Amino acid sequence: MKNYRDDFPILDQTIHGDKSIIYLDSAATSQKPKKVIDSISEYYEQSNANVHRGIHTLAEKATADYESTRERIAKFIGAADPRTLIFTRNTTESINLVAKTWGHANLEAGDLILISEMEHHSNLVPWYVLAEEKNLRIKFIPFGDDWKLDQNTFHQMLKEEPKLLALTHMSNVLGTINPVKQMIADARKAGAVTLIDGAQSVPHLPVNVTDLDADFYAFSAHKMCGPTGIGALYGKRTLLESMPPFLGGGDMIRKVTYSGFTTNELPYKFEAGTPSIAQAIGFGAAVDYLSEIGMDAVFAHEQKLSNYAFEALSDVNGLTLLGPAPSERGAVFSFTLQGIHPHDVAQILDQDGIAVRAGHHCAMPLHEKLHLPATTRASMYLYNSEKDIDLLVEGIHRVKKVFGEA
Repeated sequence: MKNYRDDFPILDQTIHGDKSIIYLDSAATSQKPKKVIDSISEYYEQSNANVHRGIHTLAEKATADYESTRERIAKFIGAADPRTLIFTRNTTESINLVAKTWGHANLEAGDLILISEMEHHSNLVPWYVLAEEKNLRIKFIPFGDDWKLDQNTFHQMLKEEPKLLALTHMSNVLGTINPVKQMIADARKAGAVTLIDGAQSVPHLPVNVTDLDADFYAFSAHKMCGPTGIGALYGKRTLLESMPPFLGGGDMIRKVTYSGFTTNELPYKFEAGTPSIAQAIGFGAAVDYLSEIGMDAVFAHEQKLSNYAFEALSDVNGLTLLGPAPSERGAVFSFTLQGIHPHDVAQILDQDGIAVRAGHHCAMPLHEKLHLPATTRASMYLYNSEKDIDLLVEGIHRVKKVFGEA
């Protein structure tokens, strides 16, 4: 795959004097190609108007562009019906939507929710809140020394007839790509509804929600070359139609009287008020950009980087990598450096223009299980190269030298 770095204007600058930016924090948010940035400017300059309401030219163009985006994103994830794709603010809101609507309507005291030990807080806290409100039970599918979910324990848990399986497709800390298709099938046989957190998977590997047979699938634009402030929730139509609305207001209604209201049809039933129109346009441009490259090519490029990074980082004395072998992970590498706090690692790397993440990565329970207060995380995307990894390793050696650990 060619080097796509030149498509991203933010990377064409220097910091700290003459340091080129080596961006290795895409698991937190990706950078945006010029095509995406231009699409947002074009909307504001040429078709800025509210959607679904007006019959004038600008409103009709904005509506057409907005709904075209929905169709393209649905196709991108393999959803047969665009009406099953709900626009939200992000993955977090998508999961909260399911918890507040489907969860409130269908879960009762004593019901069991299964979650994995490697979840982001976004796929933990909404269920904690719901469990406290409705006296639900939560159990965690453990991961073992191989950094993979224990399938034997999972199958034992399924015998307890859980009502929901909420699971990340790819860990934002370990990089582990979970076998979600098989786990969805197993959960369905046990009578459970499934929700998959795709925040780390949709940007990096081919995803087909129809093939996976997920009941709900959530993801965000900003991690896949799109703007912040918009995400999406895919849901099976029968489930979405049976769920109560999430928010009340304009556009989510079919009729309002002094005695009540009736909800609108899908997807508008869950999209109250003026939506994030410009962000949706940018989301569509991001999907177009990734589609032109091809997600198979994106994943192959990242697998190559993953193999290279795994070997390069494993050779650093005192560095401990988290996560499985390259063949079973995405290009996300969390690590510790003996005797040096992750925040210090990140700060010194930044002086060389290298952007990494330090902290618990919104996965505090996972770090607690590993008895780690924090880790340093380097995460790669299509604009990264093997040279970036070489510079990262050089930077880590500089960190060790600064702390006398070389």
